[in-house]
Amino acid sequence: MTLRIAIAIDDGAAAAAPYEQLRTQISELARSGALPVGQKLPTVRGFAEELGLAANTVAKAYRALESDGVIETRGRNGTFIAAAGEAADRKAAAAAQEYAEQARRLGLARADALSLAEDAVRAAYSR
Repeated sequence: MTLRIAIAIDDGAAAAAPYEQLRTQISELARSGALPVGQKLPTVRGFAEELGLAANTVAKAYRALESDGVIETRGRNGTFIAAAGEAADRKAAAAAQEYAEQARRLGLARADALSLAEDAVRAAYSR
């Protein structure tokens, strides 16, 4: 199986780390349904070879994706796309709740807390 993954290698600080690019792209493909739940992913070594990356880079991305609930490893059976949408939504909602509570404890006005959150989201999505 060939996934449409493109890793930008940049000597400067403009491009995200290769493992982060891989993590982001697989996560987006899973959330969009382009990678359906239950789809088997390539092995770490095979995927690394296909992408021209070190195996440790792919392994790091897979660990992050598993931590995010996007993929699941089933031992020797391989790595598969999990029901990521619900897990990602739950994690995002929990992070948003934690941020809101922290902002309130710090004494920020609601408008200021929302503005800071919007700035953070804008910065994260413009990378």
